[in-house]
Amino acid sequence: MGHVEIPESDISGPVGLAGAPRPRTAGSRNHTVAPQQLWRAPTTGERDHAERPRARKSPGPRVPFLVLTDLVGLGVPAWLVLRAGDQPDPSAAAASAALVWAGVRAARGRYARRLPGEAAGAAYASSGDWLALVGVLAVLLAVTGRGLDPATAVAALVPGLAVAVLVGAAGRLRRTAGRRGGRRVLVVGEAAGLDRAVNLLNSRTDHPYTAVAVVPVGPAVPACATPAPGRLGPKHADDDVSTVLGGAFAHDADLVLVAPGPQLDDDRLRRLAWGLHDGGLALCVLSELSGVAAARVRPASAAGLTLLHVAPPLRSGPQAALKAVVDRAGAALGLLVLAPLFIGVALAVRLSSPGPVFHRQTRHGLHNRPFTMWKFRTMVADAESLRERLSAENESEGPMFKMRRDPRVTRIGHALRRTSVDELPQLLNVLRGDMSLVGPRPPLPEEVSRYDERELRRLAVRPGLTGLWQVSGRSDLSWQETVSLDLWYVDNWSVATDMGLLARTVRAVTDGRGAY
Repeated sequence: MGHVEIPESDISGPVGLAGAPRPRTAGSRNHTVAPQQLWRAPTTGERDHAERPRARKSPGPRVPFLVLTDLVGLGVPAWLVLRAGDQPDPSAAAASAALVWAGVRAARGRYARRLPGEAAGAAYASSGDWLALVGVLAVLLAVTGRGLDPATAVAALVPGLAVAVLVGAAGRLRRTAGRRGGRRVLVVGEAAGLDRAVNLLNSRTDHPYTAVAVVPVGPAVPACATPAPGRLGPKHADDDVSTVLGGAFAHDADLVLVAPGPQLDDDRLRRLAWGLHDGGLALCVLSELSGVAAARVRPASAAGLTLLHVAPPLRSGPQAALKAVVDRAGAALGLLVLAPLFIGVALAVRLSSPGPVFHRQTRHGLHNRPFTMWKFRTMVADAESLRERLSAENESEGPMFKMRRDPRVTRIGHALRRTSVDELPQLLNVLRGDMSLVGPRPPLPEEVSRYDERELRRLAVRPGLTGLWQVSGRSDLSWQETVSLDLWYVDNWSVATDMGLLARTVRAVTDGRGAY
């Protein structure tokens, strides 16, 4: 049917666009009309096609500018370095390197327009391009027999990488600033899927999408308070497209997000896509692959089906090896640079209250193996024995013990916890290989004993000194929120993700939210 009465809803009248002329009913359809006439874009409300709001497109990358930047950014410094190093024919070598650099960048899609919410780490992406450049040039030098000094040649290419990283980072900042208003989204779907999409989109700010209106499918009433300018019946009707287009126009939406379900089958979704694209609106289909990063998904087609290949989580290979190297090198450098701070904090802890400087505690790490974790002591010496008395004051609904005003915390301990300085001795654990710089929070044995199968998956990677929980609210997070963040990291981590989380940790530690 084309429309039904809407029970217990603020939408009056028949299904369709609220306030628009009454759509055609099932009985008034002309079944003799040719398909190409039946499925042209509806004209409910006689809105002129030229007046329809088009999908707002963020300015595409200025390809000539980006190509010129890569050519000049690598070519000029390379020429200067090769000339200073008395290398043969520096002009031709620098020009060849610059052209190969632009070719590598183009082949790897660095000049292509990115979709909203699609991001690539500037440093990680450019580093991969640069390594590919070095490999290509090494082959060319071997084939042509040019007598360039390898060390000088590599040094000549380094400034080009620095320029690419800076330009990429600047472009990402510009795109972020340019989409502060975000994409205005009209969500279409059955009540359950619609509520889930709207609640997730509007409860977080780390993406450019805002759900401004919904069009429910079927008689169920969504629980979200988002405006509903229309409704689709449980089965396909001729006015589906006009209802969705009208709702998008009424709320100035530039993107339609469809949450598929039994009442939105393939055929109905395909016909809706035709009408939306003809009407100038972008379409996005919600996937059920929640918790899977876009970089792990690769679309393919087979037998007329659209397939999504999901890559397995990283557990070994070059990125895992690089992560181990970064962990050990970063921990060693951190211990060396922070040695004066360690001495000052140790004196403050020792003089502020009786007891040892460090607190050693058994935690569980990779594959549920126990290890001894080090921290600066922030509580009184007999804190563990006092915990049983405070069990009734636990503010966490999960296996963790959390208490906003824990009486066991010393005066200097409050300051150390707020700044996360008490966690810095865990660099020793990172250096030993028990922990990583980035990863899930290391749990206590009694917490692990209460884990279910889902929560045990947090132990599939090494625990971290910082992680998603650290930059997303720390102790202010509920147990389920903490588990969800950790599981996302376990399945989707990459070296680029780690670098981003380390950078965000600085900001999280500075504002001190959720640290107690």
